[in-house]
Amino acid sequence: MLSLLLVFGAGLLAGAMNAAAGGGSFVTIPALVFAGMPSVAANASSTVALLPGTLASAWAWRQEFRSFEGIPLPWLIGISFAGGLAGAVLLLATPQRAFDDLLPWLLLTGTLAFAFGRQLGEALRRHVRIGRGTVLAAQIVLAIYAGYFGGGVGIMMMAVWSLLGHADIRAMSAARTLLVSAANAVAVLCFALWGPVRWPETLVMLVAAVIGGYGGAVLARRLPAPVLRAFVIVFGLAMTAVFFLRR
Repeated sequence: MLSLLLVFGAGLLAGAMNAAAGGGSFVTIPALVFAGMPSVAANASSTVALLPGTLASAWAWRQEFRSFEGIPLPWLIGISFAGGLAGAVLLLATPQRAFDDLLPWLLLTGTLAFAFGRQLGEALRRHVRIGRGTVLAAQIVLAIYAGYFGGGVGIMMMAVWSLLGHADIRAMSAARTLLVSAANAVAVLCFALWGPVRWPETLVMLVAAVIGGYGGAVLARRLPAPVLRAFVIVFGLAMTAVFFLRR
């Protein structure tokens, strides 16, 4: 009973974070691990539980979907489907002990990407101009990462796209929600069919994340964006430290 309460609370917080600033997986995966779930199952279950929220975000942004300079949006969607599937298969093939060792580093990578991804993209754009081939290659890697773990992947995508010279923040935000949703949807299908999803905890977290997502949207209108981002970063760093200490 206590573990389900922990999972429900984590789902509420993660849904609110994703709606307001992102970074919900920094809450859900640790909570499922602390509730007694193996890390691979926690990762897969977290992806399933948070998918409805990402799909809802993509639907909300649907009027802003458009192709980037020289890169048709259908290409990026196809890459995201393929990369999400590859990442999910890679996760299922990863031994449990190896993923336990890798998880703190994934949390750290996701947190740093969330904290500094945009600044890095802006700084590099002042000195580097890359072509669409490089962006497509980077998108393949990011889609695989999204299916495998996904923490901070949306910020990574926007940082890469900014290197192409694309500066329309609304278009990038819309594309981010669509492509992350595409990668996660394929991963969820893979996890649901063959993965170690723990359905009781997952369904509790899914319902909580939907409720939290609505509350997070309301909260996002009242709190300054820097405050929300700072909370996600501090929480991500704290969870990273905890998992490094556990190892």
